[in-house]
Amino acid sequence: MASKYALFLLLLVHYRSATCDQEHPNIIRLGHSLSPTNHSSWLSPSGRFAFGFYRNGNGFSVGIWMMDDRPVPSTAILNLTLDGKLLLTTDSRNSKSIASVRESASYAAMNGSGNFILYNKYHRVIRDSFSFPTDTLMGGQFLSRGHALLSSVSKSNRSTGRFCLEMQYDGNLNLDLHLNSTGALLLINSTDLTVYYTLNDGSSAFNNSVMYRAVLDSNGILQLYSHSFNHSYEYNLPRSFCGFNSYCTLDDDQPVCRCLPGTDFVDMDEKSRGCERNFTEEWCRDAGRSTSSPSIVPMEKMALDDPPYFQAEMQEDDCSRSCLEDCDCDYARRDPKASSKAFFKVGLEGVKKKQTGDNTSQEPPTIIIRTKDATVLLLVLRFLEYRRLLDRGDIGLSEELALRSFSYKELKRATNGFKEELGKGSFGEVYKGSLSRGKRIIAVKRLEKVINEGEREFCAEMRVIGRTHHKNLVRLLGYCAEGTKRLLVYEFMSNGSLADLLFRSQRRPDWNERVRIALEIAKGILYLHEECDAPIIHCDIKPQNILMDDFWTAKISDFGLAKLLMPDQTRTFTGVRGTRGYMAPEWQKNTPISVKTDVYSYGIMLLEIVCCRRSMEVNVQRPEEIVLSSWVYKHFEARELEKLVWGEEIEKKSLENLIKVGLWCIQDEPALRPSMKCVVMMLEGITDIAVPPCPTAASS
Repeated sequence: MASKYALFLLLLVHYRSATCDQEHPNIIRLGHSLSPTNHSSWLSPSGRFAFGFYRNGNGFSVGIWMMDDRPVPSTAILNLTLDGKLLLTTDSRNSKSIASVRESASYAAMNGSGNFILYNKYHRVIRDSFSFPTDTLMGGQFLSRGHALLSSVSKSNRSTGRFCLEMQYDGNLNLDLHLNSTGALLLINSTDLTVYYTLNDGSSAFNNSVMYRAVLDSNGILQLYSHSFNHSYEYNLPRSFCGFNSYCTLDDDQPVCRCLPGTDFVDMDEKSRGCERNFTEEWCRDAGRSTSSPSIVPMEKMALDDPPYFQAEMQEDDCSRSCLEDCDCDYARRDPKASSKAFFKVGLEGVKKKQTGDNTSQEPPTIIIRTKDATVLLLVLRFLEYRRLLDRGDIGLSEELALRSFSYKELKRATNGFKEELGKGSFGEVYKGSLSRGKRIIAVKRLEKVINEGEREFCAEMRVIGRTHHKNLVRLLGYCAEGTKRLLVYEFMSNGSLADLLFRSQRRPDWNERVRIALEIAKGILYLHEECDAPIIHCDIKPQNILMDDFWTAKISDFGLAKLLMPDQTRTFTGVRGTRGYMAPEWQKNTPISVKTDVYSYGIMLLEIVCCRRSMEVNVQRPEEIVLSSWVYKHFEARELEKLVWGEEIEKKSLENLIKVGLWCIQDEPALRPSMKCVVMMLEGITDIAVPPCPTAASS
């Protein structure tokens, strides 16, 4: 028996006549009971839903049951007792409550939406099954913050499976997942009940003959089912179940991942991880000297979503030949208006069996697509919309797609000729722009001093960075690599930078705000260091690169300066990057840098957040106040911390903890600096903080 109980709801759909409403009223009075073999369920007024026993293997289970419970025998009884408890009795000695309530129930009801409710004597709800979802959301049901959907092991085994969909408390918005009666799956702002995002549109109007349910199936896919009481059918839209270079098919109603031609599974035991190329490109780079040559493998019914880098009117044979001769072409496809046939280039050692189909129509126009690195296959046909936007010069961004490559012309048009400058950093200016005819505001950073970096290397780094997603990171939406031009496209942050907030604002943030901001930044850096697919060293952590969104959440920006590490690397050499005052000593020593370099920069910035002043100040009363770290350590050693915060009323222990964390982070020796995981734990009060030694920089 699990030590922690989870409640599950089974919704049984019954196809009964209208007389069920009269024979089984939905009000359940005290003293009524159920048994598996006689009167096994309480029905809703329509007879479409039931609460009670259902068969499970050789025994029976209850519509609401406790995790890991074994099926009960046919002699079990489910009883709404006279004292207002809902008890499951398996024999004369074993009885247990399956609905914990603070007060006794006066009656129960199975309503028409599938919600089983317990009421008190004042007709108020004291318990309802909709508040405790399992793997299913019914029409009208919410998945609120702090609750989760848990998949089952399989359709026949209803115990807890591998997947969980949770609405967390720590999001930027307080959102609930809601499925309404028309089948629309919505994210609702729990504060004012406004719709924040529509995940699925549903039908146009309410239809009493159709019922919807969203289920986190055993394969981890959140699927939306509709049940018509005139006829039955279901549909689903699996997304991101299969990894890069693979696509999803149904085999016996189960999702199966298959590799694209020219690729093999990364892990045969876990095919959802995707596929990788099984041949090299030596034949292309060393034309005339390679012993192998590629070929084209066609595939029907392939809807791919990558933007084309070249379009031309040509026949299929000419298209194949053109792609074969182009080192940058990985695959080509026909215009989706005519066909969804794709042509994949494969090496001699990677040729697989062709998948062919009827081809009786006239050869349509063909489009060649560039996909040098791994590409996610989306089973959504979007090319018509893409070309329509391309024709009218109104390219936007899809929330569903990954990083996008822009042309310089597109970004120049989006920024109105780089007219409105938001700021200027050490690596270039940032301009305000808009996409989708002004519906989405963006920030475009035009990089300088990076012309020596090759286009291929730059694009590869941008794609990896584009796969980073965290609430405390500014999202990189796209990039431009055209000739010597390098531009980055970020989501727009409306409330400026942390530097503006700390050093220029008339009202500096109060202590609790500063503590929150410090923790948010630490969590963002921790994500970069330890939770990305490839660890990322930011190399330029400073208040100017911490931006504030509409809700004053701190987000780390400027990933164009980040340095990626492979999984087997812990240190790396790189050109000097960063800003003086925040740069760790190893930069000047020309020694390998590591994630501890970011820890040092964070420590300097943390002291700035605490004191609301820059790390270097010339206009001060005494010379010892010029260098912040030296000034802080002096007062820390003298136990005069209140002098660091201008007489601000702050709980002394909280102030001392942040000062100690900052001083540990700026130790001269990288090995003495804590990891960002330790920093987060210290800021959250999970780990005790020892007294730090004097940082070398503070003593010099």
